[in-house]
Amino acid sequence: MRSALAVLTVVAALVAFWYAACVPMNIRGTLVEVERAGAQVVPPGAAQRRGMGAWGLIARNGFAVPATWAQERPRLPAPHQVAVELWNTTAMKKITSKRSLVFHGWVTLSATLLGFVIGTGLGILLAVGIVHSRVMDMSVMPWAIVSQTIPIIALAPMIIVVMYSVGVQGIVPKAVISAYLSFFPVVVGMVKGLRSPDAMQLDLLRTYNASNAQGFWKLRLPASMPYLFASLKIGIAASLVGAIVGELPTGAVAGLGARLLAGSYYGQTVQIWSALFAAAILAAALVGLLGLIERVTLRRMGMA
Repeated sequence: MRSALAVLTVVAALVAFWYAACVPMNIRGTLVEVERAGAQVVPPGAAQRRGMGAWGLIARNGFAVPATWAQERPRLPAPHQVAVELWNTTAMKKITSKRSLVFHGWVTLSATLLGFVIGTGLGILLAVGIVHSRVMDMSVMPWAIVSQTIPIIALAPMIIVVMYSVGVQGIVPKAVISAYLSFFPVVVGMVKGLRSPDAMQLDLLRTYNASNAQGFWKLRLPASMPYLFASLKIGIAASLVGAIVGELPTGAVAGLGARLLAGSYYGQTVQIWSALFAAAILAAALVGLLGLIERVTLRRMGMA
């Protein structure tokens, strides 16, 4: 109960700050709308003498809600505007509609999951090789670290152009970008997990004359599970980012990245923010699903 109350308090504080930030961000556009409507903006002193006050200048049609929270194309949309847009583009649209965030979210999710599977598989294989081979540890691990220093926003167009030139289109280029971002957390986490057994445990296996394969399946792999799931949660979020970034250079017409592009082209900031929140909700759902799988798996292994 206390944790829920703490979370709600933080959320309420963030929402209040968000509403407060909308006023200075949108006040200029509000005053422009007032001038266009033929209203005369009086000096601040005169406004106070007439009893208008600051809110009077930015009120619209006599409503109490400030106009800075109700603009059609605000610089910073208010929380209720984003919530209404999310509702209208999810519950109020058919999932097959090009205006549905469910449709666009599924397009992005498909590339995310494919890239996550590729990146996770590659990361686990590299981690096993690094742990069992000093040559790979000295050669592959430094290159894996260096690969993450390249900005993905610069690398994504190169990957897409190269793959398009060899006839590979559709979901695969986005999945490759997702895999590029997701494999590194898995490599690091899995290497740490496979090396987590202490020397006494390894010596005990040698005493029983266990082979390397038996040591891997009986000791190293079970010990690495908590580390693996922690890295998978990071990897799935990074994979989603990679899928969205992969949609930007191609001028995609479907996907959350496409919604971001369309919103930026036409100045629809509410659409941009709703797509961002949809991506955040999708990432939270994926991480939560992995957390549920983690609890079930560790409980069956007797580790939770």
